[in-house]
Amino acid sequence: MDQVRPLIAVLDDEAKFCRAVARLLKTHAFDVVTYTSGHVFLADCAAQWPDCLLLDLHMPEISGFEVLERIAGRRISTFVITGHDQPGNAERVRTLGAADYFLKPVNESQLLEAIHAAIGRPAPTIVLSDNPPPEK
Repeated sequence: MDQVRPLIAVLDDEAKFCRAVARLLKTHAFDVVTYTSGHVFLADCAAQWPDCLLLDLHMPEISGFEVLERIAGRRISTFVITGHDQPGNAERVRTLGAADYFLKPVNESQLLEAIHAAIGRPAPTIVLSDNPPPEK
């Protein structure tokens, strides 16, 4: 039986960042769609909403703050990932409905844990030591 893979949208005006995050997420069994334009993302959502959104704040044309305002009330777990931290941003995005706020470069393990928790799917166990687990 095939399991439905959660759909994660990545919205960042830096295409290189989108590709890197998409590679990470795909290796962890997520379907990923990337956007470099907030307008294109919002237009595509008319057909299908993702399970989760990874969102940059500072983009041309439409900011991450405006995207959050436009998707308010939707059941979509949104994580802001920004390279331009400013006082009050974390509180503001949470007030607008973001689940969490991360700074670039993002800690991959923390991001994956947050996504798994938000979509109700247990995160895989990550072994950080070079020593294999003891045999039973």
